[in-house]
Amino acid sequence: MVEVSHLTKRYGPRTAISDLCFTIESGRIYGFLGPNGAGKSTTMNIITGCLAATEGSVTIGGHDIFEEPVAAKKLVGYLPEQPPLYQDMTPREYLAFVLEAKGVKGAKAQGQMERVVEITGIGPVKDRLIRNLSKGYKQRVGLAQALTGEPQVVVLDEPTVGLDPKQIIEIRDLIRQLGDQHTVVLSSHILSEVSQVCDQILIIDQGRLVANGTPQQLSQMLKGGQVLSLLVKAGEAQARAALRELPGLDSLESAADPEGTLLRLHPAEGADLREAAFTHLSQAGLVILEMKREQATLEDVFLQLTEEKEGETA
Repeated sequence: MVEVSHLTKRYGPRTAISDLCFTIESGRIYGFLGPNGAGKSTTMNIITGCLAATEGSVTIGGHDIFEEPVAAKKLVGYLPEQPPLYQDMTPREYLAFVLEAKGVKGAKAQGQMERVVEITGIGPVKDRLIRNLSKGYKQRVGLAQALTGEPQVVVLDEPTVGLDPKQIIEIRDLIRQLGDQHTVVLSSHILSEVSQVCDQILIIDQGRLVANGTPQQLSQMLKGGQVLSLLVKAGEAQARAALRELPGLDSLESAADPEGTLLRLHPAEGADLREAAFTHLSQAGLVILEMKREQATLEDVFLQLTEEKEGETA
């Protein structure tokens, strides 16, 4: 559906994205992650035709976004982080304006308006001024405009930013529904949200793609994918000292707990730390109150990949 090939964007001496390549397939929800300044918004602005690239190409449904911009843009709906709303219009007036701008008229325009109003749940407020709407409803109106024109690809940049927990859940459910009929590209800093909603995840750092896979595949990438969690009846320094020479240990996190110390042990690839951790702690005379293996979270994967990149370029 979307092919990004050797995409590069420079602002003078600064390179925002560098030789970026990936493919977005139809009918899936993609998460697009990266730390601040990684190049996510730049990439999405290029994909949606809002920004020119320095080098490379983007094709949407076989149409080059630079060579055939009108045909390519007809296939894309875009919700920027700040929804492009006209505050003195009602949602009905605003959507009519957007539909006309996209060349949709007459009965077809009316039908599309009714459809996006129903999908986004803005019916109760469609005749109120946008400036008087809550943040959640404004976000829904912005999403409604992204759905006008019946796009095949919907690009959402931080669609839940600034929303309360109830509104976040509602927008998240709405994104899942969109995935039934559209290809969705979702950028978000809420990693738990991405892991719950997305089928495939792309992680970008310093303008380069550092990971591409399902949430399960990315978890497996992280040093074998398993984290060993321990609750030890000891002080933090004592517990860490007992595991300092643990074979197969890649990294160790610790935190104080009312019952002792919580430890999270990240193994080297293929290592199983359970038996060795038990032996080392027992030899140190420390009591293990709890031991369990956890699947690495998307947050673990994200932090490791981006921190490794920072270390390489430091």
